[in-house]
Amino acid sequence: MKKLLLGLLICVPPVFAGLFWLAFFSARPPLATDPATLAGDGSTLDYCALPALDGSGKNAVDIAKGNTPGCAYTHFPLPVLAQCTEPLHAEADDIRGLWRGVAGTHIGHVERIEQCGSRTVVTAAGIIHDYGPNATGGLNTNDTEGNVMFTLGGREYCPRTSASMIWEDGILNFYAFGWGPKAVRRYRDGDQLVWEYIDGSQTRMERICTLPAEHKTPRPRGRRIALFD
Repeated sequence: MKKLLLGLLICVPPVFAGLFWLAFFSARPPLATDPATLAGDGSTLDYCALPALDGSGKNAVDIAKGNTPGCAYTHFPLPVLAQCTEPLHAEADDIRGLWRGVAGTHIGHVERIEQCGSRTVVTAAGIIHDYGPNATGGLNTNDTEGNVMFTLGGREYCPRTSASMIWEDGILNFYAFGWGPKAVRRYRDGDQLVWEYIDGSQTRMERICTLPAEHKTPRPRGRRIALFD
């Protein structure tokens, strides 16, 4: 037992330090999102007027990967897949549009979902999660969770995330790191979109056409502990 405890005391701190470094200090992926997309104002659009996925424009693989600038965007950006008209993958349900939480854990939460081909982009609360074939990066999302844990030298530090978004039996399943546990599920139930976490919490969302004014600028999130600032 003493040897086991000694082994844990020796091994656990380096593992924890490595994971902490990976989450907060490892190199972020290059920001590939089209600058015009980030600069544009996505709050002015009608999200009930969805584009036709008729193959007349670009495919998913022709468009650069969307990812979060820093720890959060400064204002609600334009759609990443605005020029993509590739028909949806055969297993995908069409959940495109703007959704607002009306019941459950995250009442008032607003998110935009874009789809074309096998690609899905979720934009909400300052973050952009983009999964699928693209012109500049891997399949999995590779950006941030959005909560700023601490600031150091005037810079914000938030944990990195990575996930896949896979359609299975009409459910969009998010797998942590692409190979880890099923962390999030999204699926339609009648006219509502259901969002479930691994802990069993659930949010029911309704479709809306325009972005509420209070969601144009994301609310700062996280503890924001100042270290040596």
